Amino acid sequence: MDLDRISSASAMLLLPPPPSASFEQCKNVYDPILSTVFTDLAKFNGTNHIAILDIALCLPGLHSPTCQPRAKLFKSLQGLLANIYRLIGIVSVENNIELDAPGGIDPRVILLDFDSVHLPEKDSLPVSPMGPILDLKTLAKSARLWDRIYYLDNQVGQNLATAFSSIYSQFKDPNAGTLHSISGASTWTPSKSIVVPDDSRESQTHHSVIVGGTFDHFHIGHKLLLTALALVLDPVRPTTPRKEVLLTIGVTGDELLVNKKYAECLESWNERCESAASFLTAIMDFYPPDKSAIHTERVTQPGPNGKYILINLVQLGLTLKFVQISDPFGPTITEENISAIVVSQETRSGGTAVNEERAKKGWKSLDVFEIDVLHSKDVSSSDFENFASKISSTDIRRQRMEQLEAKK
Repeated sequence: MDLDRISSASAMLLLPPPPSASFEQCKNVYDPILSTVFTDLAKFNGTNHIAILDIALCLPGLHSPTCQPRAKLFKSLQGLLANIYRLIGIVSVENNIELDAPGGIDPRVILLDFDSVHLPEKDSLPVSPMGPILDLKTLAKSARLWDRIYYLDNQVGQNLATAFSSIYSQFKDPNAGTLHSISGASTWTPSKSIVVPDDSRESQTHHSVIVGGTFDHFHIGHKLLLTALALVLDPVRPTTPRKEVLLTIGVTGDELLVNKKYAECLESWNERCESAASFLTAIMDFYPPDKSAIHTERVTQPGPNGKYILINLVQLGLTLKFVQISDPFGPTITEENISAIVVSQETRSGGTAVNEERAKKGWKSLDVFEIDVLHSKDVSSSDFENFASKISSTDIRRQRMEQLEAKK
């Protein structure tokens, strides 16, 4: 084990489409793959750092005209992402590997539109480089310094790796790593109907979307929520006159959290914003470092929602706005231009309350998008507590508190 690494390891896993969108089938084919990669990467990384793992899940057709705007894909994609992040939690427990903690792994799932059989449709829209949905060329040209790029040694995995390598080899940084095959991967036929556009959704494009939360001790549940937020946002495209889009993240202020369990181990508002911003930037900005430009501005002014951080990803035309919220509504009732909100099953009533308040102002209701909750089904009773620590900020704080008390 390499215990003396100066910096964190970084890797990517090229993951072919699953045989279906069901959790059981995803688990059958992906569990051994994730176990192999997690174990190998944890050993390679050592005990002092958190290894970064970009998981590029291939789903053909995401950029096709029938899948636009992106919001039409929300229902299918959030369900699949929930299955993948749930599986990540289970695999980490099975292999005794920490998530988002020293000695462990920081996994981030991105979505890759690549079809090794069918060429892109002639009438496809110009592809935006804004994640979390990418084409193969954008990913391969991103110049990210992955130490290792894992791929499956079955036919579909080799096809994906060959196509990626043909572009990556032309643009890779001299310090970047090479491709590593995962042997013994099972063979399956990827489903052709994993992604089903939701035609019940109006074909409305959303350029200003909001979510709220505490985001304490950032974990895979937060990753699912923020990835879902990014999926609702329609990116700036070369053919559209609009040049800027906005994601607003309401982050609960410290003063509202004093009664939380294990409040002594709560992270500060700035720390919580930093974790969320780092994740969103990682799954959305794939411009090479020499072309990427990020401007940050901190604002504190009187009045509701007066404390916020603006992070402008210039090349993408994307602004991330982190607002300190001190009431249940935040910017949803002070900024009329917001058009959509992302909630979980646990916060569904909050979306309803927001729209009731907007109706009182004569404003248009927000389009509400709901994500699944990561649950502990299929986790053995002996592993339940460990799994809970992967998806619950309260459990993470409890563990931190116990660790502090043990040192006394």
